[in-house]
Amino acid sequence: MNYIIDKEWLLKKLHEQNVRIVDCSFSLADPKKGRQGYDQNHIPGAIYFDLEKDLSGEVGEHGGRHPLPNIEEFIYKLETAGIDENTTVIAYDQGEGAFAARFWWLLQYLGHEQVYVLDGGFKGWSEGNYPVTSEIPSFKKTIFKTNMNHELLASMEDIRAVAGEKDSQMILIDSREERRYLGLEEPIDKKAGRIPGAINKPWFEGLNAGYYKSADVQKQRFSDINTKNEIIVYCGSGVTAAPNFLALKAAGFEKVKLYLGSFSDWISYKENEIE
Repeated sequence: MNYIIDKEWLLKKLHEQNVRIVDCSFSLADPKKGRQGYDQNHIPGAIYFDLEKDLSGEVGEHGGRHPLPNIEEFIYKLETAGIDENTTVIAYDQGEGAFAARFWWLLQYLGHEQVYVLDGGFKGWSEGNYPVTSEIPSFKKTIFKTNMNHELLASMEDIRAVAGEKDSQMILIDSREERRYLGLEEPIDKKAGRIPGAINKPWFEGLNAGYYKSADVQKQRFSDINTKNEIIVYCGSGVTAAPNFLALKAAGFEKVKLYLGSFSDWISYKENEIE
């Protein structure tokens, strides 16, 4: 897994000047919990990025529940954290994988390749009895130069072009659990169902107890898809699709996009069909 590092590697790099650690811990059920946990204990040197305040923009009529953040504001926050285009960045959450992967995808979108997700997250780090602290670090502000990878982001037009098209070379992957994909239940969004034509690859099947499965296992998960196909992944709001994006890249898929607005954006347009 090219984009995953283990806690042993991070421990060795913990005090290197060119390494920045980002705590992305978050709870959708309790939005304050992630920051509160960070204030109590985090990996030494880690700074905190909040899913809703830092990794998402303001919620509007369209764009989904976790829309793309204002890019200029996001870059400013990176610079304030001492991150520039030469910094090696390690993101972690509590071990769920999705929140750290969201940060990872955003930096990939900005063209920053030296960004990784900590396997096992803070839970795995803590279970290894590795050092933690409540000290909040500060860093000298930098200048972050972007090289935008717009091809990583799928637009509404991209989705409309592929939705329901049986002969399309673009594969649409719904990353939610099967019951939501089938429309049997919908605990969050206003409508149940899926984008027409999507196949189901639940994101959590790519992990085992907070640790990413090997690249070979990821290849097996997606073995029914040709690696030459273009892929668009989505979920409910563009968060849990990020681990699938990462897993697809690890499995050798080169043409992968994230529909960041995801199902919550799709259903905000009355004219869009639901399967």
